[in-house]
Amino acid sequence: MIKDETVNDLTLAQVVTDLEQDHYNAAFDTPLRPDAFELDDDTKMELIAKHFAAIMETLGMDLEDDSLRDTPKRVAKMYVKEIFSGLNPANKPKPTLFKNPFNYNQMLVERNIAVFSNCEHHFVPIVGKAHVAYISNGQVIGLSKLNRIVQYCSQRPQVQERLTMQIANMLKEALGTEDVAVIIDAHHHCVSSRGIRDAGSTTLTAEYSGQFLNIETKNEFLKYIG
Repeated sequence: MIKDETVNDLTLAQVVTDLEQDHYNAAFDTPLRPDAFELDDDTKMELIAKHFAAIMETLGMDLEDDSLRDTPKRVAKMYVKEIFSGLNPANKPKPTLFKNPFNYNQMLVERNIAVFSNCEHHFVPIVGKAHVAYISNGQVIGLSKLNRIVQYCSQRPQVQERLTMQIANMLKEALGTEDVAVIIDAHHHCVSSRGIRDAGSTTLTAEYSGQFLNIETKNEFLKYIG
């Protein structure tokens, strides 16, 4: 009887843990429909071009003008192939990991990685810098892959809090370690170009895990990024 109760308790605990993990995953997953990847890129660009042409026509713009004629196609290509290419998991960067024969066990910090994203509320740019760090658990990652991870997570409609969490979680997945830190300092055009029109403010977000939750390690990281 005691054994059965123990098993039931463990099963319940696992169910609770799974539910908590599902809730956590939902918090940083980009909201996508289940059929998000049923259309190929060419079909998406064709449909977006038609819809954007309708928007321009509604605004009263003359699509027969030489300067505007191809704008819907340009916007469609930009959306699918460039600024929202991070929506497609086929574009997810493959990490290049190397052994750590020199046993470097201090943090590695890459500062000032360019962030170019778009606010999902108004579809206008979020521009700033990301600072990322990790402590090796036996492997190191190619430095350019840190930039590519930031770029991949940025190239989709975003909110900065989710973007910060997505970068951190992808780094943890790639490196096989919880010892990761991410800070983003970004300028939001939805604040500067509309609404309050405050061009001077920036937004800071941070995600710490593993050893970076220790105050000494966190302070060391903050000192390095200035």
